[in-house]
Amino acid sequence: MTTLTTIASTVTAAFLGSFVEVVEAFTIILAVGVTQSWRPAFIGTGLALGVLAILVLALGPLLGLIPVELMQFTIGTLLVLFGLRWLRKAILRASGFIALHDEDKAFAAETDSLRRQSAERRANFLAGIVAFKAVLLEGIEVVFIVIATGAGHGMIGYASLGAAAACLLVLIIGIFVRKPLSAVPENSLKFVVGLLLSAFGIFWIGEGIGADWPGADLSLLAILAVLAIFSFAAVRMLRQYFNAHAEVTA
Repeated sequence: MTTLTTIASTVTAAFLGSFVEVVEAFTIILAVGVTQSWRPAFIGTGLALGVLAILVLALGPLLGLIPVELMQFTIGTLLVLFGLRWLRKAILRASGFIALHDEDKAFAAETDSLRRQSAERRANFLAGIVAFKAVLLEGIEVVFIVIATGAGHGMIGYASLGAAAACLLVLIIGIFVRKPLSAVPENSLKFVVGLLLSAFGIFWIGEGIGADWPGADLSLLAILAVLAIFSFAAVRMLRQYFNAHAEVTA
């Protein structure tokens, strides 16, 4: 049964996860457009979106052929692995073991690489390939997030709405700002997305094996709360260890 909790959590997870991916793709597209020209940036982006559209059209009908329980268990397992990977990196970044992701640095590195290639004859072609790869790879992750957050309860439409809103928001901000979206708290968003995707994954694995969750969809909030408590505790412990180790080596 579809509840407001399920709809809200699905849209939120799809929006935040897609927002992070689209920001990263936008940074690379901006680097291509500013460094080389906007033509290869738009061509590469358009081709990637075309490939993604074909992928979605091909996957859509196949989802209806898979039993719901099998889909929930399979996607739940993949979602846990995907979400925990994000969560692990977010915990390590928050505790200081890994440097925080910086869109300004990513933009500078990408523009530097493109400038070194600008003297080549194939400069426009290479720039277009860079844009194509960025949009395709990040777009595939967006498609996965939409399917993973929406397929389990037949809520692909709501998940797609969240992803579309994220794409539109980044596009609007990008048009007006025209620079890397470094002000976006991407590391914090990745932490939240890691928690949300992991919670969805655990919930759907349980559904796939026939578990009777207390409170039905409301148990998602309890799973999320438990994951958040353990994650913040891990950050605190690792930060203390990191600071103590830094003092010893200083």
